[in-house]
Amino acid sequence: MCQAVHDRGVRATVSLAGRVDHPRPQPIPRRVGGFGGVAGLVEYLRAEKITHVVDATHPFAAQMSAHAIDACVQADVPLIALTRPPWSAVAGDRWQHVADIPAAVAELQGSSRRILLAVGRMHLDAFAPNPQHFYLLRLVDPPAMAPPFRDHDVIVARGPFTESDDTALMRDHRIDLVVSKNAGGQGAYAKIAAARALSVPVLMIDRPRIGGRAEVGDVQGVLDWLDHAGTDLGV
Repeated sequence: MCQAVHDRGVRATVSLAGRVDHPRPQPIPRRVGGFGGVAGLVEYLRAEKITHVVDATHPFAAQMSAHAIDACVQADVPLIALTRPPWSAVAGDRWQHVADIPAAVAELQGSSRRILLAVGRMHLDAFAPNPQHFYLLRLVDPPAMAPPFRDHDVIVARGPFTESDDTALMRDHRIDLVVSKNAGGQGAYAKIAAARALSVPVLMIDRPRIGGRAEVGDVQGVLDWLDHAGTDLGV
C-alpha cells in the first residue's frame, strides 16, 4: 500500500504502532506510536489536514480500528479498511474454530500437547494458565522477557515462510497442534498448509467483527476508492 500511494504521487504518511523493533523501510514518511485514543487521533487528523484514512491494521487490532472509525466520524474524514480476506478451510484441513483468545486458552485445558503457538508476542501471557504444554514460538523480535512457559522454544524469524520450511519445522519439533489467529493473506499461511500436509489439527481463532466502515481486500480497491475521492489527497 505504501509503495502504491508513493507511485501515484499521493501525499501520505504510514503510522505504525511500534510493536516491531525494526520495521521494514517504506517509501513514504513514517510515524511510530499511538495517538492517545480517539481524541488524540481526531487532533492529529485535523492538525495534519488529513483528507482520507486507510485502516490497514492487523485484522485483530479491533481497538485501533474502532478508534479510527470514531475519529473519522468526528473529524469528518472518509475511511476505508484494507483487510486481508480470512482463510477458509479446504479439503484436508482439520480446524476447530474458537471465537477469541480466551476461548482458545480454555480449549487447551487437558493433557500435554506440543503446540505451535502463532498468536504474536502480545498474547503469550494469556496462555500461561496452561503450562503443561510445550510451546513453539516464532517471533519477529527476540522477547524482552522470558515467555511464561516452562517448556518452550523461541525462533526469531520474519516471514513470509514457505510450506516446506514450516513442514520441516513442525516435524522437527513434533508439533501435534497449531494455534493460530485467522490473519488471512499469504505471508503467514505456510503453517496452515504445513498442518494440512502433516494432518495436524488447527485451533483457529476467528477474527473480531468490525462494522461501520467500508472494506476492500486488496490495494487496488483502495486506489480505486482514492481515485473516486479526487486528487488533492493527504492520506
